[in-house]
Amino acid sequence: MTIRTIVWGENIHEQTNEVVRSIYPDGMHAVIAAALNADPAITASTATLQEEEHGLPSARLAETDVLLWWGHKDHGAVSDAVVERVAKRVWEGMGLIVLHSGHFSKIFKRLMGTPCALKWREAGERERLWAINPAHPITAGLPEHFVLENEEMYGEAFSVPEPLETVFISWFAGGEVFRSGMTWRRGAGNVFYFRPGHETYPTYHDGTVQQVLRNAVKWAYNPLAPYLAVHDAPNVPVESALEPIVERGPRLHQAGEAGYR
Repeated sequence: MTIRTIVWGENIHEQTNEVVRSIYPDGMHAVIAAALNADPAITASTATLQEEEHGLPSARLAETDVLLWWGHKDHGAVSDAVVERVAKRVWEGMGLIVLHSGHFSKIFKRLMGTPCALKWREAGERERLWAINPAHPITAGLPEHFVLENEEMYGEAFSVPEPLETVFISWFAGGEVFRSGMTWRRGAGNVFYFRPGHETYPTYHDGTVQQVLRNAVKWAYNPLAPYLAVHDAPNVPVESALEPIVERGPRLHQAGEAGYR
């Protein structure tokens, strides 16, 4: 079985901006999916904002192991129902990789619970990414550092929760630094944020960036069956307690009654 992966793209700039279209004539999502499909362990397809249910109906998500997310211009157009659907699957064990300006996406903010804000500058400056966690699976086969000649600057402070691991730190020609690769776990799902990917530069054509994404898909993949019990909140009867107890005092709920949500 290969790792079933969806690359979700907002697919707006490719349609409206000539520079972006010249770099990604079939869309950034198509270039990323092609890079992932170069690995025989991964089967990647695409979905976009413009499709019905944004290309992410429940049945399709149920068969998805890892979802990559790129958005920028119209985060607000993403249906709240789809966001909750994706969050539910992450809690159950689907991996999520959020790319570049997806830091302001509804799904990333939903899972982080913070503003996910940062400093930025669009000046095409040099970015040097340092692999500060060389033993991590996401950095497998990578050099100690690599350079993107033209990128948008993101700078600290980045208002996200303290990560499980920091994998990459970037330095920019203007002097700023940024935690460009971080991991979290939400429920049974692995989450990775990877910073590079401004649409007016050919970042996703870069071989090292493509290797990071392939590594990240393999890291985010959870081979276990979906953890459906993550949603349960059972009312445990007194007689089912692990140790014998005697009920004392008044209670709000009747035996077996579901709690409030």
